[in-house]
Amino acid sequence: MISLLPVYMNDDSQYNQAIKVKLLLFGSIAEIFGRKNLEVAVEFGTTINLDGQIIEDLETQLNDLSEVALMPPFSGG
Repeated sequence: MISLLPVYMNDDSQYNQAIKVKLLLFGSIAEIFGRKNLEVAVEFGTTINLDGQIIEDLETQLNDLSEVALMPPFSGG
């Protein structure tokens, strides 16, 4: 595995660094990518729902090594 830190982003970034985030892919999203997870670098300060928590505040900041699950809409019976 290659370490992504420190990675410098564009000059207008507040911190000019990146963090590594693991994307967990489910259902049709995993099929599209042909895999169940991806590791990506995002700009420090990026916000989203994270780490197995469903939260209301989408401004919660991601940390290095956060996990973000991407699940397509589904229904059951």
